[in-house]
Amino acid sequence: MQLKLRPLADRVIVKRIESETKTASGIVIPDNAAEKPDQGEVLAVGPGKLDDNGKRIELSIRVGDRVLFGKYSGQTVKVDGDELLVMKEDDLFAVVEK
Repeated sequence: MQLKLRPLADRVIVKRIESETKTASGIVIPDNAAEKPDQGEVLAVGPGKLDDNGKRIELSIRVGDRVLFGKYSGQTVKVDGDELLVMKEDDLFAVVEK
């Protein structure tokens, strides 16, 4: 997927990872009862913000990382029918190690 957004400063673009709609025992969870997931895949990262001396501070997040974030974190945008989140690196809680 060629992303048409280039995040600025310390922002990242994340695509939510959809939650399971069925429990392990086979019970189907209706869409209105399922909570939005708090995990996503990083699609793009900004170059980093500038410190007080004008030196760029690189982000510790990389494209392809699976990250955890708060339920209401970031700003939702639609690009080519995909719902993406734009958020600051500070809004991310952790990287999920594979």
